[in-house]
Amino acid sequence: MEIFNHNSNIHFLRIRKFTVGIAVLLMLVSIGLLATRSLNYGLDFTGGVSIDVTYDQPIMVEDVRAALDKGGIDNAIVQSVGGTRQVSIRFQPKDDKHYTLQEGKSPNLDLIAGDVSKALQASRQDAKIAGRNYVGPQVGEQLRSDGVTAAIFVIIGIGIYLWIRFERRFAIAALATEVHDVLVTLGVISLVQREFDLTVLASVLAVIGYSINDKVVVFDRIRELFRSSRKADPEEVLNRSINSTLSRTIITSLFTSIAMAALYLFGGPTVHGFAVTMLIGILVGTLSSIFVASPILLWLGVSKKDLMPVTRENPELARRP
Repeated sequence: MEIFNHNSNIHFLRIRKFTVGIAVLLMLVSIGLLATRSLNYGLDFTGGVSIDVTYDQPIMVEDVRAALDKGGIDNAIVQSVGGTRQVSIRFQPKDDKHYTLQEGKSPNLDLIAGDVSKALQASRQDAKIAGRNYVGPQVGEQLRSDGVTAAIFVIIGIGIYLWIRFERRFAIAALATEVHDVLVTLGVISLVQREFDLTVLASVLAVIGYSINDKVVVFDRIRELFRSSRKADPEEVLNRSINSTLSRTIITSLFTSIAMAALYLFGGPTVHGFAVTMLIGILVGTLSSIFVASPILLWLGVSKKDLMPVTRENPELARRP
């Protein structure tokens, strides 16, 4: 199945200054947004109250959320636990005289649990509090730090892998575009102030993997064309590589986006953040694979000699930097 002819000759590199300029601008805007607006961290990162509730009869998550909203407990995260008769409720308690948070002390969990129980039993008398817990902001801060560390290690690991599989210029181009993809994705999330929780963090890491997969396909084609061409003009080879993989890139992105859209529409509010972040990341990663990665390779001076295997007949390749 092809959307574009395998032998099409769209000259993507002709507009490389324009596309890379836009990419750099988007990165700078994203950094500015993250510095000024930051991310709208969810309870996973800011801490809050966690309450487990059991029901004698099956209950829908939407009904629990509606009962909490009606009872004055806003912005609660409700998840089904182990079936349809137990739910987990997480929320940030109100900072007022009713829920006084004293420095260094946990809030009054008994009082909070009583209010939750009252709100739920207003619509369902069989609601029972099974457990309660408080997660302080220090735990959330540690999670944030661990998430940043995980993303950095994933990107560095990808760079090392590409350096070994291809050549150092490919690793540099991949690292640059991965940083671009992550920053722009986070910038959009910051712009719309969508809640950033552990599911969104997981989707950011998934975006990194998805994006690099697109680029590896193009890089493989670049290596193949360099080795098979007698007179390999770098710009021509890079342009042909993008064109020959264009259908595959767009089809993969399209069907993955359809899957994420279905997850958003039918998966419930719990996975909304994951699906939206993936949709943003797929779009950004696809565009960077087409318009950013190859121009960087061209500016780094990739050539046929860089990708030819070292043999006894070509000992000088082993000494090439």
